[in-house]
Amino acid sequence: MTVRRQAELGANLAAVRARIAAACGDVGRDPAEVTLIVVTKFFPASDVRLLSGLGVHDMGESRDQEAGPKFAEVRADTSGLRLHFIGQVQSNKAASVARYADVVHTVDRPKLVAALERGAERAGRALDVLVQVDLDRPDPTRSAPDGAQLPAEPGRPESHRGGVASTHALDLAEAVAACAHLRLAGVMAVAPLHEDPDPAFARLARTAAAVRARFPDAVWISAGMSGDLEAAVRHGATHLRVGTAILGSRPPLR
Repeated sequence: MTVRRQAELGANLAAVRARIAAACGDVGRDPAEVTLIVVTKFFPASDVRLLSGLGVHDMGESRDQEAGPKFAEVRADTSGLRLHFIGQVQSNKAASVARYADVVHTVDRPKLVAALERGAERAGRALDVLVQVDLDRPDPTRSAPDGAQLPAEPGRPESHRGGVASTHALDLAEAVAACAHLRLAGVMAVAPLHEDPDPAFARLARTAAAVRARFPDAVWISAGMSGDLEAAVRHGATHLRVGTAILGSRPPLR
């Protein structure tokens, strides 16, 4: 079973890497500029080990209750892994996430910045973090003064995936940059459901440029998943979060 699974993962991984290379070639980018994060949520530690053997070093998880134990187990016998936490983080879980994650992609409010800073300080580590931008709102001026989420526009579904309005991304970046144990790496977003991802990723690219103009080291753009990675590459994504195209359909939730 392990040999068959390794062959399956290897073939899927090669296909995704070929897609990335083709997408980069279409816009004159070097594929080496793009980091593939394989999203291993709901999949066993054995898959993480197999992926590591296939040359994958960046893994993505979204549930604290799963990620913590899984990576404590895997890191005991696998070196060189970088764990990206890509799920929404409740403030009361921030200290736990800060103990094992290397990167947190979903920072979307000042309260979470403060909680991650406290957690990282207590753990004696530094975290790379990204400001999550909400691309579900087409009008970036629709935001509360404190950066809080506003209700969806009439006829438009409410977003439950988190993110700060693009007009407040720089404010949140400032809050991260002021922390001693957090490093501002860049921005992250998820394209709106059932819409053309290109306009959304173009908006993210503009937000990323504004953040980078103030913080030159914040060069990451985390965008693109199994179904829209080509569009993300077209708009400058540096990190792609791919799960299904490599690991297959999610196993039943335990």
